[in-house]
Amino acid sequence: MRATPDTPRPAASSPAPSSPAPSGAAPSRAPTASRSRAAAWTSAWTAAWVALGRCQLASLHALAASAVGALVSLALLLVPVGVGLRLLPPAARALRRLSDRSRARAARWTGLRIDPPDPLPADRTAPARRQAGALLADDGFWRDLRWAWLEPVTGGLLVAVPPALVEYGVFGALVQPFVWRALGEGNWYAFVPVHSTATMLAALLLGLAFAAAGLLLAPAVLRGHARTGRPLLAPPRSTRLNRRIEHLTDTRSRAHDTLAAELRRLERDLHDGAQARLVALGMTLDRATRVLEADPATARELLLDVRRTSERALQDLRDLVRGIHPPVLADRGLGDAVKSLALDSFLDVHVDARLPGRFPAPVESAAYFAVSEALANAAKHAGAREVRITLTHGDGLLRVLVADDGRGGADPAKGTGLAGVAERLDTFDGTLALDSPQGGPTTVTMEIPCASSSPKTSSC
Repeated sequence: MRATPDTPRPAASSPAPSSPAPSGAAPSRAPTASRSRAAAWTSAWTAAWVALGRCQLASLHALAASAVGALVSLALLLVPVGVGLRLLPPAARALRRLSDRSRARAARWTGLRIDPPDPLPADRTAPARRQAGALLADDGFWRDLRWAWLEPVTGGLLVAVPPALVEYGVFGALVQPFVWRALGEGNWYAFVPVHSTATMLAALLLGLAFAAAGLLLAPAVLRGHARTGRPLLAPPRSTRLNRRIEHLTDTRSRAHDTLAAELRRLERDLHDGAQARLVALGMTLDRATRVLEADPATARELLLDVRRTSERALQDLRDLVRGIHPPVLADRGLGDAVKSLALDSFLDVHVDARLPGRFPAPVESAAYFAVSEALANAAKHAGAREVRITLTHGDGLLRVLVADDGRGGADPAKGTGLAGVAERLDTFDGTLALDSPQGGPTTVTMEIPCASSSPKTSSC
């Protein structure tokens, strides 16, 4: 973390530059504010058009789900005559691909994550009768079929509203002004009878209003579509509870393994470090006591060696304690502890800590060592020069973002320590997301569910 150097003051003999008048600063700020507002409007309208296109795709996807659902229903009807036994497995797999695509789109378009059901029975080498029987006994298959039946009504009609409004509005704004005379006295646009220039202008304005309403409604309708589809696409509560139990069992087992590994590491470090130095210290003291009267000079050298050995043993113990729980983390909290890591790093590290206070000690420790591992990766593997660390807390989540300007290409499977960080966070139901394309940059986002447990004590 680099400090900004002080700006040198001008010499006393040189005249001080005249500062601009307050009124002169306003014109320079006004264009910046105008550009910011223009950029915000442009971004909002772009997002609205993108959401409108996605609504159109979602409505077409609902039609595809209806068609595949009809195919699955036909296969079920043909099961008694034998034809459906061969038709049902591929139709069920096609339906599952559609439902998986709908879950992925909900997460990508709206941020609403929908848990997938258990995989379909995938033994394609089994006889057709056995495959069909396994599908008929699978709860996820019936939930997919129920979604295919209801999606055109519950979701397809909903996402069709914004495109319909925009298309009808475009017709009123761009077509009515040119065709109203040809259509004659019976021409109506919505509730407006178009038979004169004034009513044509009213239809034009109404068409613009319809188009604007469709654009403004598209993002909200897209989110509503994801929420209405979630009960149909998500697995039942019993499945989620079973997965939760399996996850907790797995994380508890890995936590026990990690604890045992940490204890073995501490024992090894004590045995090879401080314990060995203390044993050598005792042997040197014993030699010093034997030669103290006969050779005081040698005894003095031995005692000086004892002093050096004790200092090294003390340093080993301090390093060991710092590896277990750094004192700055216990005393000052996570924000100051991460700043201490930044000061110790030879990289240009910028820390932005916006934390409301202290967190449970295990959570702070997990976040601290996760940041330490990310910094070590940026230095050893990414070849980075600059790292930015952001610590925030909101919605019951501690978020840690570590971004570097390195070469990218990070992969937890390559032994960079990220897999261990993910396991450490998983113990707290935390998550680690890695974005590291080839060529960089690399962004590591970590989230740990927790609440601020004590008043603010750090300098963040």
